[in-house]
Amino acid sequence: MICPKCNHTQKEENSECEKCGLIFAKYDARLNSQNTYIAPSVSPPKDADASFSLSDVIFHIKSDESIYVFYGRLVFMIGIIFWGFKFILSPIESNYAADSFMHLVNLPFHEAGHIFFRPFGSFMTSLGGTIGQFTMPLACCVVLLIKTRDPFGASASLWWFGQNFFDIAPYIDDARSLNLPLLGGNFGHSSPYGFHDWEYLLTESGLLRFDHLIAKSAVAMGIITFTLSFAWGGILLYKQFKSRS
Repeated sequence: MICPKCNHTQKEENSECEKCGLIFAKYDARLNSQNTYIAPSVSPPKDADASFSLSDVIFHIKSDESIYVFYGRLVFMIGIIFWGFKFILSPIESNYAADSFMHLVNLPFHEAGHIFFRPFGSFMTSLGGTIGQFTMPLACCVVLLIKTRDPFGASASLWWFGQNFFDIAPYIDDARSLNLPLLGGNFGHSSPYGFHDWEYLLTESGLLRFDHLIAKSAVAMGIITFTLSFAWGGILLYKQFKSRS
């Protein structure tokens, strides 16, 4: 055999090298230990809750979406921005929100809110209309964000939520003048007390003299919500565009 250390040729039965004294058994054991595979240490997976990030939900982007989806969303975003500024720039007295298509979308949920809250008394029945028309876009926003993982759709629902502030502002502003036409062709001044929601709500709560201020506050809330919606949707479109690039 040949010594692996000094290359000296010797008898096969030797247990150590005649020249350098290398003990073959120890050499083989050390060689085998060096060739033994040692699995790398793997840290245990982190708890899913610990790694949860709210931004991952709010700004979630699907990498496999078509470019046509991006351009469709871009066109939609431009459309609701221009429409949103129309709501913002229209005076409350113009009642633009009530004349818009969105008022017809909000109206069924408004009336359903009256029915749903009827068991809770007259005050909640009147307030339930406003609660109903705000609840639906908020519910859509939550479902799109959590259930379907579509934050862009959720940002559009947030825009709808904000539009409802503009929808109720003229109604609040009319609480004393009672000049707006109501459902069924009635007017507030010719209807029995309680038929005009916000006349009843503000009168019963002692806030009737603040109707104009509350209406302007509703418009301010609408502007804030629109701004958040535009920023959210814009960031999502930017991230989607960058991911495709």
